[in-house]
Amino acid sequence: MAPTGRAALLAALSSLPVGIWDAGWTGILAVNVPLAAACACDYALAAPVRRLLLTRSGDTSVRLGEPADVTLTITNPSRRPLRARLRDAWPPSSWQPGTETAASRHRLTVPPGERRRVTTRLRPTRRGDRHADRVTIRSYGPLGLFARQGTHKVPWTVRVLPPFTSRKHLPSKLARLRELDGRTSLLTRGEGTEFDSLREYVPGDDTRSIDWRATARQSTVAVRTWRPERDRHLLVVLDTGRTSAGRVGDAPRLDAAMDAALLLAALASRAGDRVDLLAYDRRVRALVQGRAAGDLLPSLVDAMATLEPELVETDARGLASTALRTAPRRSLIVLLTTLDAAPVEEGLLPVLPRLTQRHTVLVASVADPRIARMAGARGTTDAVYEAAAAAQAQAERHRTAEQLRRHGVTVVDATPDALAPALADAYLALKAAGRL
Repeated sequence: MAPTGRAALLAALSSLPVGIWDAGWTGILAVNVPLAAACACDYALAAPVRRLLLTRSGDTSVRLGEPADVTLTITNPSRRPLRARLRDAWPPSSWQPGTETAASRHRLTVPPGERRRVTTRLRPTRRGDRHADRVTIRSYGPLGLFARQGTHKVPWTVRVLPPFTSRKHLPSKLARLRELDGRTSLLTRGEGTEFDSLREYVPGDDTRSIDWRATARQSTVAVRTWRPERDRHLLVVLDTGRTSAGRVGDAPRLDAAMDAALLLAALASRAGDRVDLLAYDRRVRALVQGRAAGDLLPSLVDAMATLEPELVETDARGLASTALRTAPRRSLIVLLTTLDAAPVEEGLLPVLPRLTQRHTVLVASVADPRIARMAGARGTTDAVYEAAAAAQAQAERHRTAEQLRRHGVTVVDATPDALAPALADAYLALKAAGRL
């Protein structure tokens, strides 16, 4: 029990006339005994804390950056009114810095046998699961001199989902997809295409697309046109190894990679393609397979919510083997990883032929916008040295990207804000070229 009325008691004693103190112990006892009796009575009239009944309700998931409301219902089964201060404790990342005190502390009064609700508004700053901690209640007597204090465990979990900020690019990408589906000049041949229509031959058309039977029935040369086949398979692979932990701006590279993966998945599902997700470093961290178009995005954001970068070197051989097992037939494998020279040359390049032999491979990487700014800096000695270091880093990334392209890999290297639309454009370009 916490004697919270100590300050009030001392203030009352210090306000007594000086003559009372001079009267000796008899006068002091004559004053202290009534005050002590008042404090004891105040403590006795405070509602008991441990008998209170607490339950929770409210939001169980929220996108990063948006508010979530969790309601706490307090039932007072005693015969005394509850006059209390309450603290609803959550992890520090559940609020913006500096707002925890105002958001987590509440004053309430609950008459005997009744219940009241208080709402705690969370605004998480990190992805993942946020678990409620203890609820601490301090119950005051009618005079406010003393209080009873106790804690309750009231479990609740709020899952903080990726924000999907690239959603704003989806309408423009869908417009390009509809334009692509409506084209009749797309010429491809072989497995993975659907016959669309016949049209007149124009110089430059592939002669293998000439329909000789249709040509024989008319006076002009007819060619077959094709459209990209639907129901193709995409496997999005998130590298969750140590390189994904590097921060670009205010967030790790993994967050930008997940945002790009969500836009690609939304676009591909609208195109009629099937999308799976694999997150891997030295073991499988998340796997989403076989989801229908309507369930795809909710499943992806739920799986991504708890993903965190692991400070280990990614096992490229294990990643390739797992990807091949996950995508047994020809697919587009989108690998969101780094373009740093050492991890690519020592890890990815040796196993790349196993992937490109069966699949179309696209590698996407998050570039640091500070490197471009440093490369253009001049004016001081430090700026010149920084520009030289940035130019060297850019040259290494370009060489690494060229090595991948020589193996038939499509490479997307863009800053966090530009990565998602650039990856979507690369997907549409592959579709337009008939490579899906």
